[in-house]
Amino acid sequence: MTSKQNKGLARIYHAFFYSMAGLMTAWKNEAAFRQELFIAIILIPFAFWLGQNAFQIGLLILPIFIVLITELLNSAIESTINRISEDQHILSKQAKDIASAAVFFSLMLLVVIWGLVILERIFVE
Repeated sequence: MTSKQNKGLARIYHAFFYSMAGLMTAWKNEAAFRQELFIAIILIPFAFWLGQNAFQIGLLILPIFIVLITELLNSAIESTINRISEDQHILSKQAKDIASAAVFFSLMLLVVIWGLVILERIFVE
């Protein structure tokens, strides 16, 4: 059965397994994703300790997921470019560099938010 034939709960069911396959592929083939997932596993519990309320906890967890999502999209773009051609091309380089820049900005967002919350804990209390 193709995905176009799936409707309702069947579509959601199949989409879940496609997503799990994507996560397993990223885990297996992308060192950066493994590293960022390891950092997420450390930071998420720490967010519950550091955050003083539900809003702060959510604020701390949000950029962690943004980093992971951006890394997955970066990996998908790189795979697509590599599928098209392994040859050097300026547009392929631009696409990969721009996707990498998106990951960089998501990491900077994480650092800024965590830094601000930590500074508030240090200086406001």
